Amino acid sequence: MSDRCKTKYPIVLIHGTGFRDYRYFNYWGRIPKALKAEGADIYYGYQDCWGTIEYNAGIIKNNVLDIILKTGSEKVNLIAHSKGGLEARYMICEFGMEQYISSLTTISTPHHGSKTIDKFYYYPTFLYKFIAYFVDLYFKILGDKRPDFYTASRQLSTCFCEKFNKKITTSEHIYYQSYASIMKNSFSDIFMVIPHFVVKLIEGDNDGLVTPNSAKWGKFKGLISGKTKRGISHADIVDFRRTNYSGIDIRDVYIDIVEDLKNNGF
Repeated sequence: MSDRCKTKYPIVLIHGTGFRDYRYFNYWGRIPKALKAEGADIYYGYQDCWGTIEYNAGIIKNNVLDIILKTGSEKVNLIAHSKGGLEARYMICEFGMEQYISSLTTISTPHHGSKTIDKFYYYPTFLYKFIAYFVDLYFKILGDKRPDFYTASRQLSTCFCEKFNKKITTSEHIYYQSYASIMKNSFSDIFMVIPHFVVKLIEGDNDGLVTPNSAKWGKFKGLISGKTKRGISHADIVDFRRTNYSGIDIRDVYIDIVEDLKNNGF
């Protein structure tokens, strides 16, 4: 084991929508193991798959406080994917957690919302809620305590995020940085064919769900991409397939991110 990623403060990985932090099927694929091998102290957010931003932020807050109590550390570093970045930001601002957070790194987080999600506002409310009922039922079976697909999905709209960003701002005491990725074409990731095609028509280049412009928050560190025509999808960025692509090992991306946090005193 090396100390390349041995940061001053522990790392808390905060997942996005649709998945949980399972013990035997890690949302982050091989990434946590790789970071631990380089000296990182890794923990998780453990929030619901489809909880609202407010509800999930409360869960993350409690877990962060438990981590601080357990480790004796004064603060933690947050690395959040997708909607998890919005939940982390809400926790910091609304739950008085500023003093406990050293840095927030967001990856493919829709900080400025999705114009594609805006289109769902034109769906009949009864149909949207009907679909939401069955989504909530499914994720409750998987372990969610309070799934709310109807509200949580609408919190990814541009109108919601515009209001959100006016209220949930950055703290001068926390280092914020962000990353994004894009798929080169809709067939780059078989799981993202339809959403990428739809978002491409409405918003332009995207990773299957989120555009680079929406992902920018704090210091934008640029696009994460391989050297092939495939690109990196919303799922690839968290090592969903547990495999490498030509020109990039996603584990190395996170090792570089955490090493940089270490070198900057976080």
